[in-house]
Amino acid sequence: MANYRIAVLGDRDSVLGFQALGLSVFPVQDAQQARTTLHRLAQEGYGVIYLTEGLAAELERDIARYQDVPTPAVILIPGREGPQGIGLGNLKAAVERAVGVDIL
Repeated sequence: MANYRIAVLGDRDSVLGFQALGLSVFPVQDAQQARTTLHRLAQEGYGVIYLTEGLAAELERDIARYQDVPTPAVILIPGREGPQGIGLGNLKAAVERAVGVDIL
C-alpha cells in the first residue's frame, strides 16, 4: 500500500491554516505559479491536492488533465473569498459521468 502525501494549493491566506493539520501547503501568488506547482506536485507523487476554487477557475484545462487518473485527486475547496460553487459543479459532473444521470 502506497503512502500518499496531501497538498493544499492556493493563496497564502487560504492555505496556511492547513499546515497546523500536518498537510503540505503551497501558497502561490498567481495562476501561472499555481499551474507550475500543480504539475510539480503531481510528478512528486502527491495523492491528493486540495486547490482553492478561485485558482481552479483559471486552471480548468490543467485540472482536467488529472480528472481520469487515479492520482492525484484534485479536490476543490473554498478560498478566503468563500465558496464559488465550482467544487459542487465538478462533483455533480463526476457523479453524472459515473452513474449516467444527475442524481444530485
